[in-house]
Amino acid sequence: MASAARGRLWRLVPASLLGRLMLVMAAGLLVTQVAASTIWASQLRYKSQVEAQSAAKYVAHSAAGAIRFFRSLPPAYRALIIQQLREMGGTRFFVNLNHAYVPIEPLAPHPLVDQVIDTVAATLKGDLPNSPGFQLAFAWPDRLVVAAHDVRLEDLPNAWVQHVLLLQPDPAPILVIQTEIEPGNWLYLAALMPNPYFLSSSDPFSWDRLMPQALSLAVILILCLLVVRSITRPLAALSDAAAAVGQGRDDAHPPLPETGSREFVNTARAFGAMRERIARYIEDRERLFISISHDLRTPITRLKLRAELLDDEALRSEFEEDLDELDMMVKGALQCVKDSDIHENPAEIRLDALLGRMVRSAQLAGHEVGYQAAGVTVRGKPLALKRALGNLLDNALYYGARAEIDVRETPGSVAIRVRDHGPGVSKDALASLFDPYVRLAHGRDSNDGGMGLGLGIARGIVEAHGGQLVLSNHPDGGLVAEVRLPARGVNTPLER
Repeated sequence: MASAARGRLWRLVPASLLGRLMLVMAAGLLVTQVAASTIWASQLRYKSQVEAQSAAKYVAHSAAGAIRFFRSLPPAYRALIIQQLREMGGTRFFVNLNHAYVPIEPLAPHPLVDQVIDTVAATLKGDLPNSPGFQLAFAWPDRLVVAAHDVRLEDLPNAWVQHVLLLQPDPAPILVIQTEIEPGNWLYLAALMPNPYFLSSSDPFSWDRLMPQALSLAVILILCLLVVRSITRPLAALSDAAAAVGQGRDDAHPPLPETGSREFVNTARAFGAMRERIARYIEDRERLFISISHDLRTPITRLKLRAELLDDEALRSEFEEDLDELDMMVKGALQCVKDSDIHENPAEIRLDALLGRMVRSAQLAGHEVGYQAAGVTVRGKPLALKRALGNLLDNALYYGARAEIDVRETPGSVAIRVRDHGPGVSKDALASLFDPYVRLAHGRDSNDGGMGLGLGIARGIVEAHGGQLVLSNHPDGGLVAEVRLPARGVNTPLER
């Protein structure tokens, strides 16, 4: 189960170098941002708690002084003093007298609110030990009830509260302290904290704090994307150039530009030098084989003529067998070089016409070959593709009693299947059939002149067309050679 989970996780990882580098950089930046934000948030919360506790003690001491003051006044003068405070100001509290406790709709639970209320309550109890008790709560201005009969703060004249409480444009939470100064008389105090917005300033994940971090993260990711693309684009060009060299399309691919970082410039120069050395090596190889063919044919022919002059028939037969074997080896080596590198231009190839001629030629030679026209066209090198398919058909006729050719077109590809009705091939031997000079024992009698080069040559031609050659055993017996070529309209190595 763990391995399956790891497999699903790996499938989410991008396959390209650009995607993987961007994933690593984005993950690193996110981890760094989260770690830094977590440390900063813990420090901000601690600072907010210390400041809130200090502010709560300050407000509590002020409230205790106000409560003592109103308790010391005769009941008849309290309303007059409160009216003067409302008109003239001079206090940080909004003060009101009620005959009973006024229910308050408190704020939603918040750790900092609970801490402030606990600190204010403890400080008031310490300053006023003989007080019967205190009712504390935080409320929003638009929901704050200040007197009986549901009289709200917003119903009062603006002059009473505009110098004490914040109602506009951004209301702040209000601390309400209610205490019974004598039976039937409750003192109502409402005040702001020294930092009215202490709740929002203690939130490390508020929008105004997250926005700069998100913008910085986006800018860094964009810069990383530009840098990574500048690094991976030359690597993609290097990959295309290496593929062109490997598929024999070196002449069609322009030299790598010597631009970018110093490391890539050095790599481009080294790759260009290697490509030139490979091209010279291939040219030297072709000239070598041509010269070997020219130089060996004359002495081989001369030796054959001299062998005819030998009187000993057994010795003459051995000489002729050795010379025939030598001549076959030279022809096979030359065929391997020539057939794997056919210089011709790509063109539109109608498979019905190409395969039809091959089938008719085989039938005229007495072989049984089945083929149904499919009306499929591919793009490639006609002579090279004919040689590859001809090798597969010859193998099918050599190793089986009859052969069948089937062409199928699928989205993006064309499959050409050549099946023989022979004994098939063991699974262990399938992989070795592409090796040079490998021949199956049951086909040597019917093809004693073969050298085991046909399948290797066919695979090289098919891969040069951007396709695949796959060998498999048919369920009903015999070997199936399937050529998979790109369909028309698909960009192939010959076109790039």
